Amino acid sequence: MGHSKNILVAGGAGFIGTNLIKSLLDQDHHVICLDNFLTGHRSNLMHLEDNSRLSILEHDVIQPMDMQVDMIYNLACAGSPPAYQADPIHTLKTSVYGVENLAQLALKNHCPMFHASTSEIYGEPLNHPQQESDWGNVNTLGIRACYDEGKRAAEALLFDYKRSHGLDIRIARIFNTYGPNMQADDGRVISNFINQVLRSEPMSMYGQGEQTRSFCYVDDMVEAIQALMALASAPASPVNLGNPSEYSMLEIADTIASLLNCRPQLVFKPLPEDDPTRRCPDISLAQTLLDWSPSTDLIHGLSRTIAYFKNQL
Repeated sequence: MGHSKNILVAGGAGFIGTNLIKSLLDQDHHVICLDNFLTGHRSNLMHLEDNSRLSILEHDVIQPMDMQVDMIYNLACAGSPPAYQADPIHTLKTSVYGVENLAQLALKNHCPMFHASTSEIYGEPLNHPQQESDWGNVNTLGIRACYDEGKRAAEALLFDYKRSHGLDIRIARIFNTYGPNMQADDGRVISNFINQVLRSEPMSMYGQGEQTRSFCYVDDMVEAIQALMALASAPASPVNLGNPSEYSMLEIADTIASLLNCRPQLVFKPLPEDDPTRRCPDISLAQTLLDWSPSTDLIHGLSRTIAYFKNQL
């Protein structure tokens, strides 16, 4: 990435944002963490607050902002269904008003902008694994639409900014990610399973547990995000980032139980509305463009995540 830069990380107090900020600080960059702290937590930044190159700014991206920066990473949006469904109108505004405000800031500073899109773009996939050329199969009126359609609108808006104003935009469609600095109660399956076992509670299994996801350890994701920003020129399309290894929810529960040396009870609950049955990325484009593939296998990643949550407790 060359010499030290002044970098804005919107949503920097969230899960991926916190891990990204640590990596940027380790590279001697100056970082502005911008967050409204609705779902991000100041506690995620406690171990970084003594670093003189980190500034923390409480601000909602829905409101305009003005500052001098060399690079923008946008991770500002609630990412788990309970969080983004809690205030769906704000979620949708974050993906439209917030993205436009950041795009305007990027244009003013003549700097590149990274945008965290999502695998939810694909909805209930018509093709498997999911490729960037897939248009998606999304319920535009369902309870998840505030997030799914918000992210789809953000991609459309940013590519219009690219065509109309020359915005240097790099968009990643991020698949399920896990690791340290996840919140115990964020509603994501890995954090749910681990913390339920640590609290001696039954594991909550939605549906029959046969739906699949592909889980990428956060260190691998942060590496890929920065590789995307380091490209000399922006790709012509969004780029899938994730781990192509696919697991059912039952397999994830069994692996976590084995690592914790226990046999927890499973409590089966109704499948949430519009919950995709399969989700797995085709990462051929990322492998070609970024020379990147995830290197952390599930056992090692889960072991580190379990250690993190044990320490939190």
